[in-house]
Amino acid sequence: MLIIRRAEFVTTPWKNGAGITHEALRVPARGNPFLWRVSVAEVGSSGPFSDFTGYHRAMVLLRGDGLRLHLADGTAPVLREIGDLVQFDGGMGTQCELLAGACTDLNLILSQSVVANDVRVERLLAPMTVKPLAQDLLLVFAVSGRVTLDDSSGGKVVLEEWDLAHVPPGRVRLVRINATDRAIETRVFLASFTGTSPTGTSPTGTAPIGAAP
Repeated sequence: MLIIRRAEFVTTPWKNGAGITHEALRVPARGNPFLWRVSVAEVGSSGPFSDFTGYHRAMVLLRGDGLRLHLADGTAPVLREIGDLVQFDGGMGTQCELLAGACTDLNLILSQSVVANDVRVERLLAPMTVKPLAQDLLLVFAVSGRVTLDDSSGGKVVLEEWDLAHVPPGRVRLVRINATDRAIETRVFLASFTGTSPTGTSPTGTAPIGAAP
């Protein structure tokens, strides 16, 4: 199990200079095009998103009072609550409208050659078990609160808020930890897909691509 702590993310400005992206994991670690990437973006002002033609995007609100995406197909999904998720074609023209100030969001960007079998956000009210398909890798991101992961090999780790885990194929048990702040609800982002695993990579080995969120 590969764990990337929030403090280890690699920070880079967007291409348009309008914000900051914190890259957690990317495959391959260097060069373009990439197969998949996980990052946390700071959205400080309304404006266009970068063109990711050939990619599928999943985006989760992590902090702030919400935003609305104006997509070229005429839809306008809103992320208002922490943990709200939207998925869309990365090549579709996208304008971001902040509803009440700056926001921070999680981004999973997958090449269209990668098959995503499960992308979702779960609110952990009780322990749950996730078992991806045998060929799938699993990503677990602690959206809010703290999460314990137990894998089939007997490994156990605690994810603090905004930590990321890459889990090899097998059974994973997610257990909610009693939080000192009862106002915080524990939510996790889960993604399982067929794609190259980041074997041998490390957070410091990832190469920031300097792309807008």
